Parts: sequence; structure tokens; C-alpha cells
Amino acid sequence: MSRSVRLVPAVAALLVLVLTGTACDAGVRGVPGGSGVGDPYFPKAGNGGYDVGHYGLALDYTPATRRLTGTADITARATRDLSAFDLDLAGLRVDSVRVEGERARWNRTGQELTVRPHTGLGKGETFRVTVRYSGTPRTLTDPDGSKEGWLPTADGALALGEPVGSMTWFPGNHHPSDKASYDIAVTVPEGLKAVSGGEQTDQTTKDGRTTYRWRSAQPMASYLATVAIGRFDITRTTGPHGLPIVTAVDPGQARASAGVLAKIPEILGWAETHFGPYPFSSAGAIVARPGDAGYALETQTRPVFPGPPDVSTLVHELAHQWYGDSVGPASWRDMWLNEGFATYAEWLYDEDNGGPTAQQTFTGLYEDGPDALWAFPPARPSSAAHISGAPVYQRGAMVVHKIRRTVGDGTFHDIVQGWAAAHRHGTADTAGFVRYVERKAPGKDFRTVWKDWLYGDGKPAHA
Repeated sequence: MSRSVRLVPAVAALLVLVLTGTACDAGVRGVPGGSGVGDPYFPKAGNGGYDVGHYGLALDYTPATRRLTGTADITARATRDLSAFDLDLAGLRVDSVRVEGERARWNRTGQELTVRPHTGLGKGETFRVTVRYSGTPRTLTDPDGSKEGWLPTADGALALGEPVGSMTWFPGNHHPSDKASYDIAVTVPEGLKAVSGGEQTDQTTKDGRTTYRWRSAQPMASYLATVAIGRFDITRTTGPHGLPIVTAVDPGQARASAGVLAKIPEILGWAETHFGPYPFSSAGAIVARPGDAGYALETQTRPVFPGPPDVSTLVHELAHQWYGDSVGPASWRDMWLNEGFATYAEWLYDEDNGGPTAQQTFTGLYEDGPDALWAFPPARPSSAAHISGAPVYQRGAMVVHKIRRTVGDGTFHDIVQGWAAAHRHGTADTAGFVRYVERKAPGKDFRTVWKDWLYGDGKPAHA
């Protein structure tokens, strides 16, 4: 207020209570939820005090102005008595917040949107929070220098979320430990297409704008959610057991992509023989222009590729649907469980299709691999900038191969399939994996595998 107003002490005290929230919160039980889950590399990612069950996102985007208008309906369950809770949201303007249909007070500090419901939330209570927001979504630069978040393209946009970029286009609990189902509706100017994961449920056009609706019924970590907007060529085919396969390809990449994308059904069938049943209700790919993103990403059911992928990259991202997507990491320290398995899938595919054996690939890396391969242990990256480093990928795959050599092929395939089945649509950590392997192969000695290969510093003395 710009004008000076004199108040009697009692009225002034009451005003202070209302402005600070103390009066409104009188009798509200519980405590505020945490502003992060304490991830070792991204401590502010995620939030404490609740689990999200479902995200309903309604987005409206105009590429010419780069303006996004969104409504997020989030259904969650309180895991303790809450007087307030946080959502992760970077940038964008918050227009309103409601909890259970009632207007809620909120404030923002950095990426934290703190919501204070009119009444407290009891432990075990399911609640709905609705956030309306708008603005120009951000592109983030990761600690390793790569770009994520909302990436404007020549004819639309591409949303990529690993590790924390999803908070640039919708509010949520943005840590891989909290999975949810999704309904995503995207409205764009007529003539453009909007593609996401899961299955398309509807498409309508009105007043020069088209709305595409997508549903992901199986649980998904927010970093695996995607939206791709542009003039895509969309192809619908089927894979093993009639599995729907949807590919969306930038027209300029269509001819170069056709041959490799035609291998998706065959690769999925091959993967099922090694990893068990495909864990989702659809599959496919999004092929963007090479300059739209600097890397491929295993976005759930529909991996994103920066231009036409080669076969090894396609195998890698499809293998992630089992390892990384269905079985997600409990924290970003467990990244090697994603990347080591997906990289080893490349080795297995080569082995089964006339290429080098996994043993030959392992030996070649051990004897001639770059020094960077031994910079840090796969299960203990040295910083957030290195969670996608060579030790996580290649040396992680070498750990998987050492397990195979220790237990033999039969038990190894039991471990690989059993791990995917035991944690289907859930999360897991490295300690749990170690225990699982040792239970599946009693009497085998894994001390060198864990001590030297998984957690050891430098190059192990013996292959």
C-alpha cells in the first residue's frame, strides 16, 4: 500500500496475523511438507509430505509468441499431517491455486511453490490441487551443459525433463521417486500436431486451434513426460501381441528415419525374450530435427531422438522402457541402473545379431577404453555434472557383464527378467539391486564385482 494508515494496536495486530497467515492457520494441524527430498545431486528436487497419483494437464501453446497457458490438476495423498506443501515450478506466472476447490494461499521462492490450504490435510487423505499458470517457459542448462526443459523449435516446441526440466512446464513433485499417471491435453494452432506419451484419446478443432489429448495410465516419473509440438508425420503400426506403436517424425527426417523405425517391432520382440513382457500399453518414437535437442531421451513409451537414430541408439532407448522407465531410479545416484542396463542391451543385441559378443565389447573397453571411463565409480558419480558420464554408461554395463560372468547365462537372464518384474512400475536403488543379485545366486562371490567395479575408484586391476 502506498498510503499511510494509522491503526489502533488491536486492529494492527489482527492485520499482522492475517497477512502472515497465522490467524488463517489457527487450528490447522500438521507441519509444512519438505521443500525437497534430499537427493544427493539435486537436493531441492521433489517435495516431502505427499505422493502424487495423477496429473491432469491442460496446455495451450502458441509457437509464434512462445506463450504457454496451463492448468494442472494434481491428485495426491498426504503421507503425514500437512499444514502446507510444496510444488516444483521454475519460471512461469502462477495465476491461482485451489485445494479441494477452495482458494489457497501460496508463495514462491526459487523453484518452490508453497501452497497453504484453507484447512490442514490429514495423513492418508487424498486431495486435489489445481494450479493455473502462464508465461514463457524456460530452457534450463544442466550441470553437464546440455539443454532441457521447454525447448522452442522452428515450428513448435519440445519438452525434455531429465533430470529436472519438467518443472519448467508444469508444477509437480519433480523427483523420480514419485510416479503418477497422466492425462495431457495440448492445444496448438490448427495445422500443428502435439504428441505425448501413452495413447491418444481424442482430437478436436475449434476456432482455428486443435486440441490433442494423450493418456499415460501406467505410472511415470515426471522427467519421462514429454510434449512435442510441430508439423510431424505420424505413423501408427503394431508390434508384439498387437501393441500399438506410434511414431512422430519431423518431415525433413522422414526418409532417413523410415528404415530404422521399421525395426521397432522386431527390437521389442527381441527385448521381450531377454527382459520379459513389455511393461507399457503402447510404444513408438519421436524424431525431431538434429538441432532441436542435443541427445536422445527415453521419454516413456515414446523416446525422443535428435534426428534419425542408428540401431544401437534405438535399442538403448527402447531397453530403457524396462530399465529406467518401468523400473525407475530411487534417486539420481542410481542412474547407472538405468544407463548400465540400457548400454548392456546394446551389447546383447550386437551379440545376437552377428556383431561382437558382449565379452569382446567388454574386453575392448577394458584394454582400450578412454581414461574417462575410470574417472569415478558407476554407483557414485562425482557430481551432478557427471551423472551421465562414461562410467555410468559403459562401466555400468561392464558391471552387468561381470555379474553375467559370475552367475552364468541361465541365472543371469533370471536376474535380468526377475528384477524388471519385481520392480515393475516402481523404483529401486543400488543397495536393493545388490541384495537381489546375491539372493538370486547364493554361494557366488560378488565381492570383487561390488568393491572394484561398482564402487571402486580407478581401473580395476583385473578384467
